[in-house]
Amino acid sequence: MDKLLIHGGTRLDGELRASGAKNSALKMLTASLLANEPVTISNVPHLRDITTMIEILGSLGVEVVVDEKMNIEIHANTIKSFTAGYDLVKTMRASFLVLGPMLAHYGQAIVSLPGGCAIGPRPIDQHLRGLQALGARIEMNEGYVHASVDGRLKGAHFSFDFCTVGGTEHVMMAATLAEGQTVLENCAREPEIVDLANCLNAMGADISGVGTGTIVINGVESMHGCTHRVIADRVEAATYLIAAATTGGRVKVKEAQQEHLEVVLTKLEEAGAEITVDDEGIELDMKGKRPKAVSLVTAPYPAFPTDLQAQIMVMNSIAEGTATVKETIFENRFMHVHEINRMGANIRLEGNNTIALVEGVAELNAAPVMANDLRASVSLVIAGLVAKGDTIVDRIYHIDRGYEQVEEKFRILGAHIERIHSR
Repeated sequence: MDKLLIHGGTRLDGELRASGAKNSALKMLTASLLANEPVTISNVPHLRDITTMIEILGSLGVEVVVDEKMNIEIHANTIKSFTAGYDLVKTMRASFLVLGPMLAHYGQAIVSLPGGCAIGPRPIDQHLRGLQALGARIEMNEGYVHASVDGRLKGAHFSFDFCTVGGTEHVMMAATLAEGQTVLENCAREPEIVDLANCLNAMGADISGVGTGTIVINGVESMHGCTHRVIADRVEAATYLIAAATTGGRVKVKEAQQEHLEVVLTKLEEAGAEITVDDEGIELDMKGKRPKAVSLVTAPYPAFPTDLQAQIMVMNSIAEGTATVKETIFENRFMHVHEINRMGANIRLEGNNTIALVEGVAELNAAPVMANDLRASVSLVIAGLVAKGDTIVDRIYHIDRGYEQVEEKFRILGAHIERIHSR
């Protein structure tokens, strides 16, 4: 199992380009199952999760062509199977979203229940209830969801019980080929959902209202091919900005989009960072200063993202002052706290482990640490960058799921980091 070795104490300084958004690209790969012609997705990050999704499509008989620049062309009309098996689906939650597009296009789908990061329960009942509202028959059998419909799905009015990103994307995709109009209420508003809808519209869908709480889909009889470029990954971009703030450094992330990171940039400015936005991207400069502690509450977009909670907690752990971090999205998303405390941080959990009280310390000290999920793992890398001594981060396969060339990018910024390959 690969590890990262980090020699801490260096201020990050430099420029890099944000990768394409994983959470956009994955859903577009599943959306290609709706089309009768080839769909080409560009600016796709080279990540383990992307590879897994390509393998899932391949297992269905779908022809996938990838070039040296990670442009991916999908020919869904070569499909031979409508069953997505456990061995692949269990490794990544997003893979479950092949269900709706296959059902909408071909009238049938059998998909294993999903897996993914161990950050608490993320039920799929909203996905299935939305599909049932469109007329799908849903049965559960030995860990698989069996979905079918006679003819086309039918447009419907459906309200989600809570804002669910995956549920919004899943039902929206299925509704594109439904007969009549579908109105979805209490929808999630993330930029990746807007990006997916733009791709679907380029394929011939008729979707409006995306980015608001109400999405309207007028079903079409068929969808054609398209070429679509994935937006920049806002979580990856913000991760490098937070790393720069933590180390007192300066980093510019090209292609990062300010409108996707408003609340994060506000918090970094509260921490003492100087933020500059231009046509190329976003630059953060701490001018060598120690950050100030900032309190926050995670909530659905456009509030502070849960996927950046662990990174900002590391910044708070060496900041001036005391901060409160409250997690409202997922259970068990403070598993990184114990590992950061092993490095000398002073973090105390309260409120049934949903609130972290972080008292900043002058410095962290290197220690062997272990990643438990994708975002927690990269927070440990940031901790290693600012810690005194050599830190080893184990189980970094989590990082490889969501951060493209993580050690190369940090090295571009001046970090002393290397991958230790296991035998």
